[in-house]
Amino acid sequence: MAFNTKNEGLNIESAPPILKKNKKKPFLFKLKKNKSLLIMTLPVIVFFFIFSYIPMPGIYLAFIRYNYNQGIFKSPFIGFENFRFLIQSGQLATITINTVLYNLAFILLGNCLQIFVAVLLNEVASARFKKITQTVMFLPYFISAVIVGLLAYNFLNYDYGFLNVMLKKLNLEPLAVYSTPSAWPFIIVLTNLWQGVGYGSIVYFAQITSIDSEIVEAAAIDGVNAFQRIRYIILPWLKPTFILLLLFSLGGVLKGNFGLFYNLVGNNSTLFKTTDIIETFVFRSLMINFNFSMSSAVSLYQSFFGCVLVLFCNWLVKKIEPDYSLF
Repeated sequence: MAFNTKNEGLNIESAPPILKKNKKKPFLFKLKKNKSLLIMTLPVIVFFFIFSYIPMPGIYLAFIRYNYNQGIFKSPFIGFENFRFLIQSGQLATITINTVLYNLAFILLGNCLQIFVAVLLNEVASARFKKITQTVMFLPYFISAVIVGLLAYNFLNYDYGFLNVMLKKLNLEPLAVYSTPSAWPFIIVLTNLWQGVGYGSIVYFAQITSIDSEIVEAAAIDGVNAFQRIRYIILPWLKPTFILLLLFSLGGVLKGNFGLFYNLVGNNSTLFKTTDIIETFVFRSLMINFNFSMSSAVSLYQSFFGCVLVLFCNWLVKKIEPDYSLF
């Protein structure tokens, strides 16, 4: 074995082949070392490969005028004409604004209400009451969007909905909710909060229970009341979790909840101005207009800017909490 007398270290150039091999192939060594973890993640890798990577050549549809007889690769190539038409028609701007605004409302109001509920549950002394309350609030998360749409229809229907039946009994004018676009942003946001707050509060409640009991006991000895404990101990403790969840949620701000929107609104074109999002527009383009090229163009637009947002949010997370960044 040869040594470099100047640096008094190992000379890699003249090292035995076995050392060179280990130096060049650390990746294979890591795979062998973590083979158990690799086997555990294999189903996820296969899933994303089949459903995310194999269909990727389909983005070519966004740049052609699809013809059923000619197929995908023989249909005429039109470049960015599909995108230009969407921009000029104003549809792209409308569905993008709706999607972003709805998601911002879901994220901000949802996280604030989840913290509020978690803090209230933590202040309840009865363990039995906590369990019952959490169970009741957790149940809406598991209700199908189809059932939610059915409940909303039976509650808001003009002729025999529960709301209008009560208004008629009080000698008041019934409300034509399904003909009033301005009412639906509130209905959709409230429905989303009703479904998600109970589930999301579990994360914050678990974070609260991880607070060192000695800190709480010391505060109690110093005469701190409930409001001061919440303000100076619990809320600062929840701040990193809130920031992390908020930033990661922003990465999906262009991804709408198709099940919720479609089952609440359906194909009621009167409400599209305030309720149409990217997912529902793509669905109608495929199922009603059979416009594969237009739907592919919108999906590509959504995926591209969604990817940009994920990278941007990851950069923000790295700046604020480097340990919690994805990469």
